[in-house]
This record gives sequence, C-alpha cells and structure tokens, in this order.
Amino acid sequence: MPRPGRSGAHEDPAAVLAAAADLLAVLHARGQDGVTPAVSPSQLRVLLAVEGAEGVNLRALGDVLGSRPPSVTRLCDRLEAMGLLTRSPHPLRRREVEVRLTARGRALLEERRAIRLRELSAVLGRMAPGAVDALVAGLTAFREAAAGLSPADAPTAATGASAGPASAPARFSDGA
Repeated sequence: MPRPGRSGAHEDPAAVLAAAADLLAVLHARGQDGVTPAVSPSQLRVLLAVEGAEGVNLRALGDVLGSRPPSVTRLCDRLEAMGLLTRSPHPLRRREVEVRLTARGRALLEERRAIRLRELSAVLGRMAPGAVDALVAGLTAFREAAAGLSPADAPTAATGASAGPASAPARFSDGA
C-alpha cells in the first residue's frame, strides 16, 4: 500500500523496510556460521547488553532485555557455563550481582561482527555507489528517528542489522 503523499509507484516504506529486515536477519544469522560456541538469539542479546553496560546488575539487565529475573538468571547461567560471561558480587552493594563479559565472550562478539561485516560488504559491493549513499542516509535518519524509543520498544542487536557495538540493547539512542 502506497504511503500518503507518495507516488503510487512506490511500495509502502514500512513493508520495504520489513522485507529488508528479513534479509538482514538472514545475513545476520550467517554471522553465527562457524563461530563457536553457538549462541541463541536470546543469549546474543544478553552478551550485547552486557557489552553495552559492563558491570550491569541482573535487575537492570532484565529491564534492558524486557525479561523476568528467572529467565535472565537462566540465560546468564548458560552463558557463564560456556565461559562467555562472569557474575560476581558488586564491590559496594553485596546483594547485587554484576555481570561482565569474559575475553572469550568479547572474542565471540568480534568474530560474529567480522563475519557479518564481510557478508554485508559483499551485498553493498554489488550496489551502485549512489544507492549505497542513499541507503546510508536513509538508515542514519531511521536511527535518529528511533533514538527516542524506550529500551523495551527499541530494536535489539539480535533482531537489528548493525555490525558494531552500537547495536547493543543498552545503547538505544544509536541503532543495530
């Protein structure tokens, strides 16, 4: 359905974006190929959130993820068993537990980003330079428009398309 005020020749921008998001999800999933250990999308969201807010406590992590404490605890249990994050008592508030990435967790995220960048670069390389410029301008405007979303409403890295740490759920003012 064309957007009001636009030529009927153009598709609905939201539908075009949704189709692009589906394609980006496929390219994003390729970032998992060959990366070990394999992590689920939920586990990836946790890793990205912790990366964006190193030392976050479990309650705040649950808020960022939009998850209940038992779910967050189980996710952290699995990630800790995989050697991707650590939990430790807060140095000043003993009842709080801090969550941090391990070196292995950071390496996993960097490896995934490198693979994803390679996949995205291959697609961008097949586009005309002007189309790439227009895409970058449009995505920049989209990110700015999305900057005001609350954490619960903002897109997450696991569903978004950013290649860098700015996609971390704790950094909603940027993008994926």
